[in-house]
Amino acid sequence: MKDNGFIGSLFEDDYMVRSLGGIVQQPDIALMELVANAWDAGATSVKIFIPEKIGDRLTIEDNGTGMSLDDFKNRWMKLRYNRIKHQGNKVTFPPGIQSTRFAYGHNGIGRHGLLCFNSKEYFVVTTNEGKQLTLTVSTEQEREPIAVINQQEKDVKTSEHGTRLEVVVEQNLPNIERIRNIIASKFLHDPQFCIEINRTSLPLEKLDGFMDEKTLNVEGTTISMSAKFFDSLRVTRKSIYQGIAFWQGGRLVGEPSWILGQEAILDGRTKIARRYTVVISTNDLSEEVEEDWSAFKRTDTMQKVYGVVSKYVNSKFAEIAQNSAAETKANIRQEFKEKLKDASPLMLYEIDEVIDNITISSPTANQESVSVAVEALINLEKSKSGRELLAKLSLIDNADIDDLNRLLDKWTVKDALVVLDEIDNRLKIIEAIRKLSDDSTIDELHILHPLITDSRWLFGPEYDSAEYTSNRQLQTVIGKILKDKIVKIDGINYKKRPDIVSLSNATMSVTGTQEFELLSTIPKILVIELKRGGYKITRDERNQAQGYAEDLLASFPAAAINAFVVGHDIADNVQRISKVGDTDAAKVYVSTFSQLVDTAEKRLFGLRNKLSSRYDDIPGMELYAQTQLSFRG
Repeated sequence: MKDNGFIGSLFEDDYMVRSLGGIVQQPDIALMELVANAWDAGATSVKIFIPEKIGDRLTIEDNGTGMSLDDFKNRWMKLRYNRIKHQGNKVTFPPGIQSTRFAYGHNGIGRHGLLCFNSKEYFVVTTNEGKQLTLTVSTEQEREPIAVINQQEKDVKTSEHGTRLEVVVEQNLPNIERIRNIIASKFLHDPQFCIEINRTSLPLEKLDGFMDEKTLNVEGTTISMSAKFFDSLRVTRKSIYQGIAFWQGGRLVGEPSWILGQEAILDGRTKIARRYTVVISTNDLSEEVEEDWSAFKRTDTMQKVYGVVSKYVNSKFAEIAQNSAAETKANIRQEFKEKLKDASPLMLYEIDEVIDNITISSPTANQESVSVAVEALINLEKSKSGRELLAKLSLIDNADIDDLNRLLDKWTVKDALVVLDEIDNRLKIIEAIRKLSDDSTIDELHILHPLITDSRWLFGPEYDSAEYTSNRQLQTVIGKILKDKIVKIDGINYKKRPDIVSLSNATMSVTGTQEFELLSTIPKILVIELKRGGYKITRDERNQAQGYAEDLLASFPAAAINAFVVGHDIADNVQRISKVGDTDAAKVYVSTFSQLVDTAEKRLFGLRNKLSSRYDDIPGMELYAQTQLSFRG
């Protein structure tokens, strides 16, 4: 007779250990995960004891919330426990502690880090709400990958809470000094999380990653701050917190971030942002802290504080970039010693310039990346021949020689090339728009429109400034104004281009300048609405743009707003320039693509007509491709 009975799984003795990877192989990772577990339990104190020899006990004790029997069963003993799903990402603190903290844990495996030191068993003693649990956790049960083989529960007449973990060390005995550095560095941002290893804590300035300490004074006030700068890459792989941590009276204010007030010092997603940490400690900002300690108040005093801190942080990054450049130059000169032995002074100068540009713009770029760029430059220089220059000089006439002499009297060749390259690129943009706007086969949305919105100088020299950017205030207001008119278009990365809004028959770019006094203000706003494929602008489109400008003016009453509506053609009865309401603060300009480029070309002194043969035979898409190389450069 066929047996259809249920058959369960069996587990090898070392199943649990083999499934946990680096946590049970590297003692620094194991202990860091266990300390993170205490952090997630709301502890403010963690005490670790590491024995000197195999066979003795290693302990980790915290004053966190502890666990009830149900908590232990449903959280600790559930493999791959999803903390975010069941508890959220905010930490719950024991009674009497008020703070805000984000949890490290999410995959439910770090709690078993003690198996790194003993693959067979470890011990848990946890106290919560007047009850104390003592448990022995084993991996040697054939039908369970991990199980409690001994359990005791008793009432305790105490308000204490927390968890103590113990294990008899049979392998992977940790190095005490290394562990102290690694663990302290991971949690250095929060002064309310104290870690002791063998009864000794490590001051910040003793950490391996400590780079600099400086006293910062705020001019016109009595505020004094201590700034400490750390290279966290030297000591720990990652942290959920990055940036500048403010300590007021020994307590963390808000969360560490690279944003000071309204100014972003660094993009937190970059490598350099994830590598360095700054701790600003003071006793002089108590009046500036919000009641819940979630942030500082928006005051003139804090703007001054942010300015001083920003200046210090930027100076440190400048030092890092300079030191990196000097070291990289020396290494690369040695690496390419043979190839550079006959190099001209100009070539050596250009190589130094390439290294400076890369290391200053990307201080964490590795030497291999810089070497690739330098080798490409060497090969490019070697491929050039002086014969081409000699041939051109032999054909030059007397008038050109006089012009060349005048040029070299006032300019270096490099200065002239910089200016000529910029003029050439702008003329290419004008020609590309002229040719592509009349080509019905062109994907206007992904080619023509981004080309125009990336070239604000087309609308006037006053817009040729990096100060015109997108920001959250503008994005929020535009979202409310346009509402369901906004459509998502494939191929546009809205995270990289937050200034771009796609509509059913147009794209819109909204940027503005920003000033900071007591609050952030936007004094100037530029709106560019580009109509698609052969579109004729009528009064309806003009009036719609006026409506957008009116709505923006309602949200930013002190702003000067200029809105441009550009299409293929304009109806005869449409006024080309119109005010919004009774004020001159907001205006709408209506233009065709051809009028736009004609006006821009005139601002370049009519050079296109004087150099017509240079661009006539180049297809529009080829000109577009060349402009994109310039944008990326």
